[in-house]
Amino acid sequence: MSRPESILPGDAAFADFKKQCLASENWHSKYDNNGMQVWVEGQTPNKGNYVPKIHKIKCKMVIKDVSAATMYDVIHDGQYRKKWDPNMLESFDIARLSDNADVGYYSWLCPKPIKNRDVVTLRSWRVTDDEYIVINFSVKHPKYPPHSHLVRAISMLTGYFVKSTGPNSCIFIYLSQADPKGSLPKWVVNKASQVLAPRVTIETHPKGLAQVSAAADREESQPELSAVLLAEPVPRVMKSVHKAGQNYPDWKRQNSPNQKPWLYPEQSTLSVMDPAELSIQRTDSLENLDESSKMDTQDSEDSS
Repeated sequence: MSRPESILPGDAAFADFKKQCLASENWHSKYDNNGMQVWVEGQTPNKGNYVPKIHKIKCKMVIKDVSAATMYDVIHDGQYRKKWDPNMLESFDIARLSDNADVGYYSWLCPKPIKNRDVVTLRSWRVTDDEYIVINFSVKHPKYPPHSHLVRAISMLTGYFVKSTGPNSCIFIYLSQADPKGSLPKWVVNKASQVLAPRVTIETHPKGLAQVSAAADREESQPELSAVLLAEPVPRVMKSVHKAGQNYPDWKRQNSPNQKPWLYPEQSTLSVMDPAELSIQRTDSLENLDESSKMDTQDSEDSS
């Protein structure tokens, strides 16, 4: 009897993620300013002439004052994230899967009237001499089903590629393909596009709002929202991550400076879980909760 394939990412997964981070073909520029660039991947039909509904977004920062190692620590340090991530509702590691993989929970605030979201993800990481890669994707955990008061979103593939360019500089790339789920009316997509992505969609591209409105009229609005709802206003968020990197060394010196289980797995206090207990969370296996009534109520309040 053949052994089932492990859910844990292997060499091919990390190599493919790095390739996507460094690729330029079929990526459309949405923002380019002050050492930061944002792209959205072009939508191309596959064999069945099917166009994927979920956009893939990528952001690159050229960082000149923080090392790659420090930015990597910032990505991992859950205690520090509570200090710099204002959108976070709750975040915790659930269990350890291997020396370089764990499963965790994260929930975050969404602008009203959109319902707050959460995810359960398998996270895996890999470090070479001058490169750091962290990837995650949504999984089903038997003890962490969807909450009734939150919409369970899906990370199809999200991660970071950090490459050192000097002792105190690096290139920092964030890539995500995620589905916010939920069932959102067209007007919310238009409103959310104004609220969530002014720097990516509207301010840098004056025709952006018209394009989103046209997409809503064609009932193709969910992909547009996918690219902004989970990625948030990307340049602003990435600037927050950069600032977090600048402040991390001083903070860490006062908060368990030698405790870094992502570098030293023997320090981990998490319980060990068999990866076979997890399964990949597919987008079509979650119900698209209807948020329309809540939106309509909010809209009435806003107009009164």
